[in-house]
Amino acid sequence: MSTVRVEPRSTAEFIELEERHGAHNYHPLDVVITKARGVWVWDVEGNKYLDFLAAYSAVNQGHCHPRIVAALKEQAERVTLTSRAFRNDQLGPLCAQITRLAGFSRFLPMNSGAEAVETALKAARKWGYKVKGVPDGQAEIIAFDGNFHGRTISIVSFSTDEQYRDGFGPFTPGFQVLPYGDADAVSRAIGPNTVAVLVEPIQGESGIIAPPAGFLRRLRELADANRALLVVDEIQSGLGRTGTLFAYEHEGVRPDVVIVGKALGGGCVPISGILADDEVMDVFKPGDHGSTFGGNPLACAAARTALQVLVEEGMIENSARLGEYFIERLRAIGSPHVREIRGKGLWIGVQLKADAGGARRYCEALKEQGLLCKETHVDTIRFAPPLVITREEIDWAVERIAKVLS
Repeated sequence: MSTVRVEPRSTAEFIELEERHGAHNYHPLDVVITKARGVWVWDVEGNKYLDFLAAYSAVNQGHCHPRIVAALKEQAERVTLTSRAFRNDQLGPLCAQITRLAGFSRFLPMNSGAEAVETALKAARKWGYKVKGVPDGQAEIIAFDGNFHGRTISIVSFSTDEQYRDGFGPFTPGFQVLPYGDADAVSRAIGPNTVAVLVEPIQGESGIIAPPAGFLRRLRELADANRALLVVDEIQSGLGRTGTLFAYEHEGVRPDVVIVGKALGGGCVPISGILADDEVMDVFKPGDHGSTFGGNPLACAAARTALQVLVEEGMIENSARLGEYFIERLRAIGSPHVREIRGKGLWIGVQLKADAGGARRYCEALKEQGLLCKETHVDTIRFAPPLVITREEIDWAVERIAKVLS
């Protein structure tokens, strides 16, 4: 048996290979990236683009951040994987670093965001049975319409996007889906068998949708009154994206479980996990839950440096400051095609009017202007540049956005 190395050269050749030999579960823009630094990427033809998606917030620290890459290289030359059958010298320091930064007692590492959400669901159910005393098999978890928490069978079971569910039943029971932002609906639905309320503080895939002011505070009160866990999904919204370490901080609440991922790996390696205190984490005993790659030393080394540069280089503050500036500049465009501009920090949704022809064609036009972004839910353009972006680079982008939107 031998392998055949394929060496395509042009954009068309790369796309043809992917379309012919890959699964068609994505609809990417037709740009083939071969190099990236900071907020900029280059395609195989040598064209340069400003990245305004940041891999759905996974590249908050910028592409190929030199400190993160250096940590990755150093660790790769020592040890990359031990599994959790043995200990390694990176996991403990990461757990200490992230728990002290976030203000929780413990961290449980996984790999993907969906895997971290599944971990939170398992933790909430087991806590409900072992600590709260919910009858076996009766645990209920409240979620919200418009949510996006991943694509596993259990997670799409409580999705309200029919495409995410189509053809994947039967679905996992035990979830109530309520209107996002409606605390009164939660008050009516929450009960003795409710073990958790799972919420995104801002919904990203739905189009950067923020709930009414006070919603998270009310969820905290309802969870406390009914002895349920407040579980906050910060996979996209966390680690500086909205101008604070976590988006829930805008409401001054403290969840029981925080789900993290994406930017935790500094745009270099997958790593995710949940943060919680002892009462929740102590429900896991050896053998209850695990992951071969979860907590691997390569990912932990990258994550340790990713957290350091996020804080030490002022990226969170940059997101808050330039996010306000960017939103102001966008609103000043006054496009006849725009219905609403909304966002927090450097996480912005431009919702188009129904007769604008959909967001996809605007994203394709922006690509031709040297700006890469992605549509979400048909009519919303999502802007989420790396948090290392400068005011001058935002000005450069706004010129091109104004040209396309006008």
